[in-house]
Amino acid sequence: MATFAEYAQYDGLGLADLVRRKEVSPAELVSSAYAVIERLNPQLNAVICSLEDHAQKTLETGPSKGPFHGVPFLLKDLMVSLAGVPTNCGSRLSDGYTRSYDSDLVTRFKESGVVIIGKTNTPELGMNASTEPVLNGPTHNPWNLALTPGGSSGGSAAAVAAGIVPMAHANDGGGSTRIPATCCHLVGLKPTRGRNPAGPDLGEIWNGFVSEHIVSRSVRDTAAMLDCTAGPSPGDPYFAPPPERPFLNEIGRDPGRLRIAVTDITASGDQVHEDCKVAVADIAKHLCDLGHEVEEAAPAYDQNAFADAFIVIMTAHCTAFMEEVAAVTGRSPSRATLENVNLWVLEHGRRYSALDMVRAMNRLNITCRQVGKFFETYDIFLTPGLAMPPPPLGYMFADNEGLEVWDRMRDFTPFTHIFNATGQPAISVPAMLNSEGLPIGVQLVGRYADDGCLLALASQIEITRPWNGDRPPIFA
Repeated sequence: MATFAEYAQYDGLGLADLVRRKEVSPAELVSSAYAVIERLNPQLNAVICSLEDHAQKTLETGPSKGPFHGVPFLLKDLMVSLAGVPTNCGSRLSDGYTRSYDSDLVTRFKESGVVIIGKTNTPELGMNASTEPVLNGPTHNPWNLALTPGGSSGGSAAAVAAGIVPMAHANDGGGSTRIPATCCHLVGLKPTRGRNPAGPDLGEIWNGFVSEHIVSRSVRDTAAMLDCTAGPSPGDPYFAPPPERPFLNEIGRDPGRLRIAVTDITASGDQVHEDCKVAVADIAKHLCDLGHEVEEAAPAYDQNAFADAFIVIMTAHCTAFMEEVAAVTGRSPSRATLENVNLWVLEHGRRYSALDMVRAMNRLNITCRQVGKFFETYDIFLTPGLAMPPPPLGYMFADNEGLEVWDRMRDFTPFTHIFNATGQPAISVPAMLNSEGLPIGVQLVGRYADDGCLLALASQIEITRPWNGDRPPIFA
């Protein structure tokens, strides 16, 4: 099958435009993607399941005529289901866990026109900020193979950064889209809670902490895919208010003069790596130069109360899932089927009562009110994406006997999970490459349901400080 030599130089909308103009066919794009997988994936271990038969059937029947018609796409091997294909969740416990139907989000991905060609690596049950599960082995960062690509969407991020696909599925329960986007020099949007559906299995995931979307190399791909996937499914418990205009129309739109708060200090008062400080200061100055009002400020909330409530809700939901999977697969949760961290989660999740959950939800409500007040004053909150550059693989390995991985994850990702609790849209965008050539990103957070303003500002940064020319050493 013929391939397309310039395949990796385009974003998703760019490839789809070539298809519409008949300069290249969907079959050539898919063939090109598989050629890149064959060449690069042995070094990266980003794609852990090839779906060539599925892709071929899609090509034979014809991909949907959506805005991404014919564009190769990868699903993260966590949460969502593709009919008849296992969703292993990076775990020996759930290895082979298969559903007979597509998730609502997968249906909408297909309607966007993409061709699903495979699935990407994820830490066990998504419970790590690094992608190195025992089941599949580690995924390597294309910017430096010794380093983590982040997690839990690390397989998707590594694949997009290396040019295997222009965009890939990601989900985010504590930063799992934004963390790998920062590690891999990509765009990673966590949409507003309720913007994308979680059906048909769930109305919400982790009490609404988890938002599904993609990682990509361009803000416009992120916006265009949100136009394809956003909106409620029948029976959803709630959904985000409809946007004022299509999200793609935010690209290049002047967001006006925004009031932007900025900090480079964690909510606990800790300092971050100097590279992360430099990146935030540089973007803050750039935003001032663009005419925005930027000042140092940060929301005040009870960090300890928030952390305690987050752990109760996260462990309870993960425990329920593990027990559901064990019942389906017939496997018992044990050291032979679960990594040490998730055995800890299971032990603690089984201890909590319904009363503990209600109290945790009430504590989170207080936190959300405190943070919400802050956004009555500010349109946008600018923070480092992470507290340090991407660390080595093994630094956050989840199957060690000790539990120091929890402290390391907290120290690595102090800026992300609060906005899973508040439900606000948050996006990671590339800021710079440091002296070692490693990606350093920043996070932009918007008001609840104001994904449009966030995308307009991210687009403004991309247009005036483009990152598309930056390429990792491992690239198609």
